[in-house]
Amino acid sequence: MDKLYIIKIGGQVIDQPEKLKAFLKDFAAVPGKKMLVHGGGKLATQMAEQMQVPQQMVEGRRITDAATLKIVTMVYAGYINKNIVAALQSFACNALGLSGADGNAVLAHKRTGAKMDYGFAGDVDQVNAPLLSSLLHQDITPVLAPITHDGKGQLLNTNADTLSQEAATALSRFFEVHLLYTFEKPGVLMDTGDEASVIPIMDPARYEAMKKNDLVFAGMIPKLDNAFHALDRGVNRIVIGQAEALPDLITGKKGTSIVHGNQ
Repeated sequence: MDKLYIIKIGGQVIDQPEKLKAFLKDFAAVPGKKMLVHGGGKLATQMAEQMQVPQQMVEGRRITDAATLKIVTMVYAGYINKNIVAALQSFACNALGLSGADGNAVLAHKRTGAKMDYGFAGDVDQVNAPLLSSLLHQDITPVLAPITHDGKGQLLNTNADTLSQEAATALSRFFEVHLLYTFEKPGVLMDTGDEASVIPIMDPARYEAMKKNDLVFAGMIPKLDNAFHALDRGVNRIVIGQAEALPDLITGKKGTSIVHGNQ
């Protein structure tokens, strides 16, 4: 079974052109089959502020009203996605930018049953693994934006960490999947103010204890929830770490590895 790296890029790296360019150069150099999933929350927030559209975040997840949906679609599936694709082409990585609506790549439904109304937030129903697998076998690198659709003409905003996990679990039928969450921090930190306090290995018991004692900041919760979910659903390996350290995350020298208990 071929190895596949699914790498999610987000956080402040998306906002910094030179850091993003360096990351994409490293990503293009990753050997074998690979796929990129990106967020871009800070750019969307900045545009919303300029357009005077109020934003609300709950536990690291955006409340998506109709006006915000227009903004995130423009930013995620348009500006960010196509700039990433263009940069990868410059590094001889043949990339194809997709939203969930393109090729019916990701089918989702509007979130219901939550404690509050998240607006046009989408929870994934199905990832079109045969489509993505076909692209990968043609040596095309999918670059997936976190805009999905419901099959009835409605676009939805889906958390990029969740989308990465869903893609990884769907593609684990076809590949040995290694899922990497990359952003500006060197990993999961014991002390958010001390970047040297990286936790090299995170198991479920430690995660639950940290949440209980409010030691996990809100933006990390979706990453860790999705990481453990992916591990339980057959993804081979999950690592969280710094985008600038991508080659060392690939080899396991840096970052936080997500593992089952008793390891």
